[in-house]
Amino acid sequence: MTSLVLASTSPYRKALLEKLGIPFVTGSPDIDETPLPGEQPQALVMRLAREKARALASGHPDSLIIGSDQVCVLDGEITGKPHHYNAAFTQLRKASGQCITFYTGLCLYNSATGRDHTLCEPYFVHFRTLDDDEIRAYLLAETPYQCAGSFKSEGLGIALFKKLQGDDPNTLVGLPLIRLTQLLIQAGSHPLRVSR
Repeated sequence: MTSLVLASTSPYRKALLEKLGIPFVTGSPDIDETPLPGEQPQALVMRLAREKARALASGHPDSLIIGSDQVCVLDGEITGKPHHYNAAFTQLRKASGQCITFYTGLCLYNSATGRDHTLCEPYFVHFRTLDDDEIRAYLLAETPYQCAGSFKSEGLGIALFKKLQGDDPNTLVGLPLIRLTQLLIQAGSHPLRVSR
């Protein structure tokens, strides 16, 4: 089987990919993630996913390389990682009672052939109406300052939501495993046919 590479150092994406039981290595793609002028969120995440995967190609010939990128959009604006309490508080207050759309770009790049399959998977997070005390309590409990949208859906963040909507809950964490599995099968790396 062709070797598999995850072009990410995210512990969340690594943990998700481990669910498939396929051996893989990780690498850190060094790319400029600045949006292009007028670039729409869907186009941005697909471009960055592709660039991340291709960035590791020279070090991993004859490999399937997975690139992924994610943004969240609220009121038509891309919302990034808050990095600190005040920004996270502002983000969650703005999200209260609203729907945030997460766009996750996914690329499976074959470094032997130079071909890739790239797509964008949406996921919708509907927030309950939150009061300031709830927001403060959540942020102090989970400190999600390195998470787009200022929450961890796999943790206490689930208490912030009214409903989640999408094809694959893994998409929200940053790696759409259902679509990735389809791409891996097409590329000849079937997760259910790997010798264990």
